[in-house]
Amino acid sequence: MHLVVTYNAIYIMLVFNFTRIFKARGVERIFSYVREIGYSDNFATKVAHNRFDKLNLKQIEKFCVILKCTPNDLLEWIPDANEQNVENHPLYPLKRSDKVLKLTQMLNSIPLDKLAAIENMIKNEIEK
Repeated sequence: MHLVVTYNAIYIMLVFNFTRIFKARGVERIFSYVREIGYSDNFATKVAHNRFDKLNLKQIEKFCVILKCTPNDLLEWIPDANEQNVENHPLYPLKRSDKVLKLTQMLNSIPLDKLAAIENMIKNEIEK
C-alpha cells in the first residue's frame, strides 16, 4: 500500500521500501527473518510486502539497529511524473534505483577465487 497525498494538486509519494535494504543486507526471506526477530506473522507480512503507511519511531529504530542503516534507507520517494526539476528537490536522495540489488546479484555471480581480491579491495576502500 502506498500513501498518496495531494497538496495543491501536487502528487506526493513517500513509501517504506524494506525490500531494498533487506536484499542489500543479504536477507532473501524477509518474512521469515522478521518473524525470527520477534514480530508477528501479520507484521512480518506487512514488512515483506512494504505495506506500511506509518511506523512508530521505536519500530523504525529497531530496524535501523538490526539492519545498520538510517531511517532514510527505509524510505523511498516516488515523485509525481509531472514534477519537474526533481534533482533539485530535498527528497531527491530518497528516489531510489536498483543499483544495490544489481551489486548484490553481481557479487553472487562472481567466482569464489575472485571474491577474496574484491573483499580486500573493498576493505581497503572503507579503511581510507
